[in-house]
Amino acid sequence: MSQSSVAWPEGRESGRHVVALGIAIALTVVTLDLLLVGRLSLFFDLCFVALCVGLAFAVRRADMFTVGVLPPLIMATILILLALVSPGWIAQPHDGVIQAVVTGLATHSAALAGGYALCLITLAARQRQTRADRPG
Repeated sequence: MSQSSVAWPEGRESGRHVVALGIAIALTVVTLDLLLVGRLSLFFDLCFVALCVGLAFAVRRADMFTVGVLPPLIMATILILLALVSPGWIAQPHDGVIQAVVTGLATHSAALAGGYALCLITLAARQRQTRADRPG
């Protein structure tokens, strides 16, 4: 049994579980934000970035690709659902679904870019560490 020099625990969750967990947490954060503020705010953005990093740590190595494409899909899903239910939560109340989604993407693009970048950096660091820990 060899000791690994990893600064974090190895992810053990399957890709399916991580996808379900990511969507569940994102919907919970959206619900809290809408109850507290009445729209998506900085709270959602910060939680989204933390969620992206957390999912990158939770997934097992074999399913890293799944998490590597997940952040934009979670963001798009959330924005489409909100635009369908009530566009005023992410855009002007009279905006159509497409306009509300585009406005939501523009408003939360920094969170998407930051969360996605940190997710990919985390996955790359985990992959590099895995290669470094292999003997030979």
